[in-house]
Amino acid sequence: MVEQLFTDIGSIWAKYGTVYLTGILNTLILATVSTLIGCVIGFICGILQTIPCLPGDLWVKRALLRLLRGIIRVYVEVFRGTPMILQAVFIYYGMPYFFGVSFRDIWTVSILVVSINTGAYMAESVRGGIMSIDAGQFEGARAIGMNHFQTMLYIVLPQTLRNIMPQIGNNYIINVKDTSVMFIIGFQDFFAVHKMVSGAVFKYFPSAFLEMGGYLCLTLLASFLLRRLEKRMEGKGNYELVNEDQLVMTAGTYKFTGEAPYEEKSRDYQGEKP
Repeated sequence: MVEQLFTDIGSIWAKYGTVYLTGILNTLILATVSTLIGCVIGFICGILQTIPCLPGDLWVKRALLRLLRGIIRVYVEVFRGTPMILQAVFIYYGMPYFFGVSFRDIWTVSILVVSINTGAYMAESVRGGIMSIDAGQFEGARAIGMNHFQTMLYIVLPQTLRNIMPQIGNNYIINVKDTSVMFIIGFQDFFAVHKMVSGAVFKYFPSAFLEMGGYLCLTLLASFLLRRLEKRMEGKGNYELVNEDQLVMTAGTYKFTGEAPYEEKSRDYQGEKP
């Protein structure tokens, strides 16, 4: 039975290997682009949720921030609380009913769905990452004259990005697998190729076995690369402190030029004698 399984897998790959590789490429492109766009959405939403709203601020600012936070909260809860496959169906098939907008490009719809779904998860991750930064760093930034925008750009966000990097990697790996639900609207990803091939050769399990191995290789490779990126962002494990001032010349290297010291030269200039 095992020999027959690998024989069937070999015959399927020999006939449809190019189609499988195309599906893998489409899956990686969709997952990568959507994760990057989702991170941008998540950072924008996370930053908006952490903008300080003080009692002394203008009522317009306070009202606008409350409205934005309410919209972001609804967005996060809706897209985290519903399956991605239903979100794809709602956007692709529901938009013509409500707004009269029809999407002809499957890539556009797929990237849109995966991006906004990823952004909903990343919004909470970014908000938590910003809140985890010590309050003393905000106070120190204000003490040296930085405004809120400069504080976020130069101090808070770089640390937040480093802290939530594992979550970004986790979302990317999830997207590599969850893009398989886009076959419901006709997107030709890796899983859609499996559905097509298994229906053509009437051998479902060999194709599913090949599919599972392909997804496992993709996620293992992504995990390895993301761990390397995390270690690179962490920097060195230890640093050596400089024990001597590099601006001070080493003893024995001073040379006497024959000129009078500064004090004697200044007294001579003023007509004084030492």
